[in-house]
Order: sequence, then structure tokens, then C-alpha cells
Amino acid sequence: MKRVLVTGASGFIGRRALSPLSARGYEVHAVARRAPANPEEGVVWHGLDIHDPGPRQALVRELAPSHLLHLAWVTEHGAYWTSPANLDWVASSLMLVREFVEASGSRVVVAGTCAEYEWGVTGRLSEGSSRLAPATLYGVAKLALLNVLSAFAANTGLSLGWGRIFSVYGPGEDPRRLVPSVALRLIEGEPGPPLSGALRRDYLYVEDAGRAFAELLDSGVEGPVNIASGAILELRELGAAIADAAGRPELASPDDAEPRPGETLEVSADVHRLREEIGFRPQIGLAAGLERTIDSLRAAAGRSRPIEEPR
Repeated sequence: MKRVLVTGASGFIGRRALSPLSARGYEVHAVARRAPANPEEGVVWHGLDIHDPGPRQALVRELAPSHLLHLAWVTEHGAYWTSPANLDWVASSLMLVREFVEASGSRVVVAGTCAEYEWGVTGRLSEGSSRLAPATLYGVAKLALLNVLSAFAANTGLSLGWGRIFSVYGPGEDPRRLVPSVALRLIEGEPGPPLSGALRRDYLYVEDAGRAFAELLDSGVEGPVNIASGAILELRELGAAIADAAGRPELASPDDAEPRPGETLEVSADVHRLREEIGFRPQIGLAAGLERTIDSLRAAAGRSRPIEEPR
């Protein structure tokens, strides 16, 4: 039986991985401090703090999962880059994986980050050839965890996959982040902010990101895999696309903002491994993803779509 334990299961990406895992024949056990109000059908929820060693070890021993999808980490907007909690997550993650192996677990996938790479270089970031030189505590902590787990996996025979997340957007994203913050301004009838055409990023819809992690876990592919769309998008283009999706193209800012001093111009992914070794393809395009995101924000704000005038 394929039994998977998913940490961070109530999180932005985590809850989107549960149904794809069930569809692939897994018995899904989800871990979060609190179960959601409307849990997915067929998913067993466990209220647990990953940092609490006694209950964590007891749950792993009781379930004896064959697979582990570890997505939990400190995610507070703005703070996670430098938070001391990154150290706690390294320690708890190492113990979780050790306990998983001791309970006869065989396959683990952990959420990494594009911040493990050296930023500021030209071209797409590749798992096999790009330099790893994180500039933040968050990136350093993730890369350190990967290095230790890789050595541990080599010694124990554990199958280890590592999903490096790039930019993900969609319903439920922190409203202070770029896509929802711009969309909320437009929903209120305010002009969108100037965004830079010099800044280029790789955006993936959150449901696709959750499915990518499910497919990575089920694939058996080892080592780092970029979790991204593979499409390079200028932030100015993104702002215009958000305005179009909101039905307010006239509110898109016509101004081109200058990048801030030291700001990384491009963070884009080489997705060869994701596409060719795992077979993943995004299912939700940018326009559809932005429409779903904006509909979710409108519903939360109690607003409807603007009525289009007849032409």
C-alpha cells in the first residue's frame, strides 16, 4: 500500500497536493496544527506541531508511511528570509526524515527553493549546472538540509526528491504578495502600480504546483527538480495581465518602474527535468489562473465582476 504523510498540508501549496496524491492511489495522511474547515474527501487529518518530538515520532511510528511529502516550513511574508525559525525547521526536518526511515519509509520529497541558487546570473537556473550560492538565511537553511539529507539517503538507501519552488500564485496567497496586492487594488478601482519590464520571473499556478509535487513524489526521480512553469514573464506584463483578468485593463499602469538597487533582474527556471523525467505539464495558463485568483479575492471581499458595457 502507498501511504503518504504530508506536512504543511493546510498550507498554500500543501492542500493542492492532497487530491492529486489520492488520485494516484495513495492513502493520504495530512499533518497541520489545525485541520481545515472543509477537509478533502478521503484525507485523514492529524493535528500536530512538527517541532513537538514526542507526538511527531509517535505518529510516524503508528502510521509507518511508505512516502513522506515534507512541505512545512516558516512562511510568514517578508520574515521568512531571515527568521531564526529556519534553524528550527532544519533540526525538526532532519529528525522527521530520520524517524520516517526508522519506520521503514522508502521515499521522501522535500520542498526546496529557488533561493538556493546564486541569483543575478543570466539565463535559466538549472539543477545540474547553475551555481548554488544562497544569499539569505532561508536559502542557506534549505540548501543545508538538502546536503545533509542527500548524505543520509546515500547511507540508508532512502529515495530523495527535492522540489525547488519558484514563483507560485493563486487563491489563498498572502494578500501582501505581488499578484494579490495588485489585484486587490484593481478590484477597488484603483490604478495598478508601476511594475518593471526589466524584472523577469517564472510564475506557476498553485494547483499546478501541488500536482507537480504529487507527480514528483510518485515518479521516483532523485535529487533537485525545479517546480516552475518554464515561462519567463516581465513583471510589467504580469501587471497588464492582472488588469485584463480583472476586467479593468484601463487601470493597468502605463509607467515602467525602475528596478530597485541590487534587485535581481531575472529568476527563471530550466524545467527540463520536470517535463522530461517526470512528464509534468502545467494545466492552468496565466490568464485562467489570474481569473480564478481574482474571482477568489472578489468572493472574499463580497464583490462581483464589473458589468461589461455593450459594444
